[in-house]
Formats: sequence, structure tokens, C-alpha cells
Amino acid sequence: MPRDMWANVLAGSVAIVIAGCGGHDNDNNNGPHYVSDIAVPNIKADVNFSFDIGAVSGSHYYFTDRNNASLDQIDIPSKSFVKAIQGSGNLAFTGLGPGPNSMAGPDGATPVGSLIYAGDVNSVKIVDPNAGAVVSKITVSATGVRADEGCLDAAHGLFMISSPEENPPFATFINTTTQAVVAKVTFTDNANKPTAGLEACRYDANSDNFYVNVDGSTANPHGELVRIPGASIRAIPIGGTQNYTALAGVAMYGEGNCDPTGLALGPGNDIAVGCREGTTNAPLLMQIFDRSNGALLASLNAGGGDQLEYDTSTNRYYNASSRWTSSGNASTNGACSAASPCTPVLTIVDAGTRSIVTRLNTGNNAHSVAIDPATGLIFVPYSSATSPAGCPGCAANGFVNGGLSVFAAN
Repeated sequence: MPRDMWANVLAGSVAIVIAGCGGHDNDNNNGPHYVSDIAVPNIKADVNFSFDIGAVSGSHYYFTDRNNASLDQIDIPSKSFVKAIQGSGNLAFTGLGPGPNSMAGPDGATPVGSLIYAGDVNSVKIVDPNAGAVVSKITVSATGVRADEGCLDAAHGLFMISSPEENPPFATFINTTTQAVVAKVTFTDNANKPTAGLEACRYDANSDNFYVNVDGSTANPHGELVRIPGASIRAIPIGGTQNYTALAGVAMYGEGNCDPTGLALGPGNDIAVGCREGTTNAPLLMQIFDRSNGALLASLNAGGGDQLEYDTSTNRYYNASSRWTSSGNASTNGACSAASPCTPVLTIVDAGTRSIVTRLNTGNNAHSVAIDPATGLIFVPYSSATSPAGCPGCAANGFVNGGLSVFAAN
């Protein structure tokens, strides 16, 4: 990043207003505001709620729930919990597993037609919400680590999912008609070193490109945005494997000191990258690039999140900034702790002006977000105020037991 851009980021970090001083921000009902909570089975005070990515499909919101080893279904009109969809036998989700997120599941959740594809350990599980069941499994590895986040090219019937903890990390491409693995792309960089991992991906139908955040490479140790032409994926022989650096038309854009997580396609050629810096006291950034050439268009003090979504109806980005801090800078080594606490917020950014609209208090470890364009309702799961450690203000802000919080965009 140019030195003058960093200066602008640091100067701008003091000019942000956080909506509300406590409670659920109910004093701001004419703008984005808290609406209600939805209880989740087996989640209560002092429980560490391990959840991951969510998505809206039709009149329901779905998110992955490791405590209940399920894909949880929420009815949007009534704002009520419908069902924890669980598999059985070889179709069961891993759940919390032996402990680390890398060996737990389900993880990412992506609507694919009337189905939901959910990443899990060694596999992708296919959920039929209408049947309320896990109906099939696609095996992508046998190493005991997760397939994490995915994205869909609906026009060509290709689903991409990343396996970040593999050595080297790889992405699997699945034919959504046959549910068969058709290609894999490994991520070994130009210095012949495995990349540090993979994060969110997006498919841009207008340009026929996949985009994926890479945690780090030799050239870009704190993150790079990789653009992969869809045509180069479709050119891989069925069942074949190719390294990303050898794909025709591939491009790698450095993200600076970012440690990227979320990714969202914005208006025009904009693509937003959520950063979750692991460098102590580094500014927590959300960066907006031109996805056609990698040019940096804006860098906002609006990071510290995981899932990042863009909503066309409001023309805004929604960043689940679970590791936001009162200073706007990363906590010690980027992790929340009692000694270096975080102040989780939902950060809302105007995509037209590329500027911050507001921040709303959220619950502990609230790193997942989805918005329903029909109702303007925003869904943010969260853990109990005391577990994991590092959110001393969560209880005072009204987020005590864990579960699912609902906000309104306006």
C-alpha cells in the first residue's frame, strides 16, 4: 500500500462513530439497528458457540453450527428457529471434532439451487432443506481437515470450495449436476512454497472469473487476492489437478498487511476484502480493489471481521467485525483475550461512496453475517459473553447467552 494511503487510514480511524453506547443500539431505529435475538438449541450462558458461515436462500437463513453438528434453518418472516438439520452415519457432520477449527465442521454454507452445499471435514455435505436432511456427501480428501468456504458459478454448474489446511492448500471444483469432483487447483506459489491457506472465494459472472483470498505467499506474506479465469478451470481435464500459478490468465494482487478473510463483489468492478490483521496494533482494514486490475480504490479502518457481504438493495457492505477493538487497531497478535479485549461490531459500509455508515454492537465472536435483500434483515450468530474470553463489554451490550441476533438494515 502507498505510504500516503496508510496515512489516510490512520487519520481516518479517529473519525468513526459507533452507533449506541450500550445495550442493543435501540436508540437508532431510524437507521440500521438491533431487532431481536433467536435462541439456538443447547446454546446458553458460558457455552462457547462454534459456528461459521451463513447464507440466505428463499425465505430462510442457514448457518453452520458445530455444537449441534448441524446446518441451522431460520424462518425469516417469523424470525424463528425452524430446525437443526443433522445427518446420520456417513452423512453426519463432524461437529466440534477433536478441538481445532481445522478438524471441525460444518464450515462454509453455499446455496446451490434448492440445495445447500456445506463444507465439512474431508468432504462437502449436500443438504436438502425441503427434506430437512443431509442427502449426500462428496469426498475431497482423506487427511482429516476441513473443506471450508465455497462459491458458485451457476452458469457453468461449478462449485469451488477451499481446503486451507491441506499441504499444499487446494481448491476443489464440483459439477453441481453430477455432484462429482471435476478438477483441483493446488496453491504452491512461484517460490515453490505452499501458500499460508485459503479464505473466502467469489465468482464474478460478468467477467467469468473466480476470486479467492490467499492468506499469504512468498511475494505477499500477509495476503493476496487471486483472480482465476473460469475458462482456465474448465480447460483442466476432468479429474485433473493444476497449480494456480500455471493457470492461463491467472493474476495475483498483493493486499499489503491484511491477513485476509472475507470477500464480496461490490458495484461495478469493485471487490471488497476484509482484513483481520495478526500484527499487534496494525490498523484493522477493509480494502476495496478494482477486480479487473487489482488497483486499490479505498482502504477503510473497518476490518477485524470474517464473513463480508454486499447487498444490492441497500448498496452496502456488511462486515462481521468480531475482532474490532476500541482503538481500531489489532489486539495482541490479532487475537481477542482478557488482556487484549475486542469490541465486536457489525460494520456497515456505503459501497457507492466507499465510506463507513455506522457500527452496531454485536455479541462475542460474531464473525458471520448474511442479509436478506427482501426484508433488509441481517443475521449475526454469536457466542456467550464469557466464552471465548476477550469480550468484557458483550454482557453490558445485551449479548449474554449466545445464539442468533437479528438486525435491520434501515
